[in-house]
Amino acid sequence: MSNDKRIVCLAVDDEPPALQVIEKYITAIPSLQLVASCSNAVEALTVLQNTHVDLMFLDIQMPHIFGTDFMRTLSNPPKVIFTTAFRKYAVDGFELDAVDYLLKPISFERFLKAVNKVMRLNISTVEDSSKISLAGKENLEDSFIYLRADRKNIKLLLNDILFVESLKDYIKVITKDKTIIAKQSISSFEESLPADKFIRVHRSFIIAVNKIDSFNQELVQISKYEIPISRSYRHEFEKALKK
Repeated sequence: MSNDKRIVCLAVDDEPPALQVIEKYITAIPSLQLVASCSNAVEALTVLQNTHVDLMFLDIQMPHIFGTDFMRTLSNPPKVIFTTAFRKYAVDGFELDAVDYLLKPISFERFLKAVNKVMRLNISTVEDSSKISLAGKENLEDSFIYLRADRKNIKLLLNDILFVESLKDYIKVITKDKTIIAKQSISSFEESLPADKFIRVHRSFIIAVNKIDSFNQELVQISKYEIPISRSYRHEFEKALKK
């Protein structure tokens, strides 16, 4: 998000009239900011590589590469609302966790409804989809975050977390009674956790300090799990346990 809290948008469509409609709708909503308009995926990729984008309005049927296929090439895509003249592509769109799917010709009312969905998903935290509750932030038992997974925001009590594992562009959160997989980097998730309660012990692992059962120089035992301690994180881990 930009400093003025507006949702930074990118519009992508190979048809000029359709692109003009999206541009017009975006500029009509004060909470949206149009950063660029592109006629193809190559132009869009250049924008995404050089500019922060919160939300992309992406046409599906375009020359060279479909919008859905383009999305699959992005390692850290923004939120997306697909636009298309063909209803048959809806399934592909939602499989990519799209916020919404707009069928052309797009009315302003339908456009606004899609934007409202984005706002409910707290697009301002798109780079960090977890959000700590301000109430009870000091008390681990009362603190929680919302984790975006399975097309919904899942409430997760911090005190339930045993450890977090990185899976490339995803994280796997292991709790006392369930496992949640969400599309998010482990580094951004780490920023949402209280530093005195959770510690990175490996490039791919964050552990809950109060869940440690035993440890040595190479491994941490938490419940039935053995988590590796890498050499680069060993000093910080030992220092944290002495506090």
